[in-house]
Amino acid sequence: MTNSARFDRGHTDDLMSFLAASPSPYHAVANAAERLEKAGFRQVAETDAWDGRSGGKYVLRGGAIIAWYVPEGASAATPFRIVGAHTDSPNLRVKPIPDTGARGWRQIAVEIYGGTLLNTWLDRDLGLSGRVTLSDGSNRLVNVDRPLLRVPQLAVHLDRSVNTEGLKLDKQRHMTPIWGLGEVAEGDLIAFVADEIGVPAGDIKGWDLMVHSVEPPAYLGRDRELVAGPRMDNLLSVHAGTAALAAAATDGGRLSGIPVLAAFDHEENGSQSDTGADGPLLGTVLERSVFARGGGYEDRARAFAGTVCLSSDTGHAVHPNYGDRHEPGHHPMPNGGPILKVNVNQRYATDGSGRAVFAAACERAGVPWQSFVSHNSMPCGTTIGPITAARHGIQTVDIGVAILSMHSARELCGAQDPYLLANALTAFLES
Repeated sequence: MTNSARFDRGHTDDLMSFLAASPSPYHAVANAAERLEKAGFRQVAETDAWDGRSGGKYVLRGGAIIAWYVPEGASAATPFRIVGAHTDSPNLRVKPIPDTGARGWRQIAVEIYGGTLLNTWLDRDLGLSGRVTLSDGSNRLVNVDRPLLRVPQLAVHLDRSVNTEGLKLDKQRHMTPIWGLGEVAEGDLIAFVADEIGVPAGDIKGWDLMVHSVEPPAYLGRDRELVAGPRMDNLLSVHAGTAALAAAATDGGRLSGIPVLAAFDHEENGSQSDTGADGPLLGTVLERSVFARGGGYEDRARAFAGTVCLSSDTGHAVHPNYGDRHEPGHHPMPNGGPILKVNVNQRYATDGSGRAVFAAACERAGVPWQSFVSHNSMPCGTTIGPITAARHGIQTVDIGVAILSMHSARELCGAQDPYLLANALTAFLES
């Protein structure tokens, strides 16, 4: 394995635990917060007055977390060093009236979230996760992490052309999971969830529930040099950013800026929400941090002018069976280190100056890195990077880890890359 001297399998083991424990964005931010608490961070409420004391703080809002560490001696105009990521992944989400069925089967009505690869949800054992809101306004996490639902594929005997003409799935008719036999009864699913978390069914007034594959992450390959698992896009970056922020905070005396982790929800459907990158959350938190340290608008402007964000999201590794879909001169490989993502049409926010920032961080960390650009004939995806740059006027660089099977229920990355990414992010936050 290349770069074996720099590889810490313990970090990747921890990532796999994080993925398994984070079946929804709400679980992901709760787990990130727990790790930051152990590093000395404390939660602050948005409704409270904030103080300007040094130390680590974080804000939770739905499926988003913004965390930052103010070193001793930081002024009101001290710039920020931001790692941006997102907590959501494409999946199937429970509809407001969930109980449905047909022909003697009990089913759960779902809505397609994001640009998921529909076929990857077929014939998988699925659990149920997310959150419910109780009558007192509080939220409770839900994680039924056992085989509960399944989207059955039509047998080949009833679809003889599937292997020659391809699988054709209708989102409305073909993606409804089964969870039992019998007559449909309104309220069954929520009654089941209430029993799982130990509350009366009538106490649940709202829900944000989704399905997840219960198959755990695993090492793959002859030499266990790959990792297969769910939600790598983009919990891999959330995990690396959390680890990097905690590491930067342990050596706060060396910091010249204020390190920040900004993990947003709803990236997979455009980021336009109160917890998305196109909402006001990040700007509000950064401004309040400036004002809490005695600053005004001028200090805020100076701080933002010196701020840099690394937008960390997964990218495409070269596919061995579809090499023609990739740009010939840019073939990122697993375990080759994080990738720098470039698109001159601003689907990614990277420019030459940003490239220099990222290269310097990787050099300080002793981490190799790769370049990614899309094939000219293939549409390029996008990230929170351009949104962050445009909304807040801060320099942003798009990076990530190269994976296969992006937007599948189960994705694939190199076993070394999560560790290499975390090291690069730590070096960036400490710069």
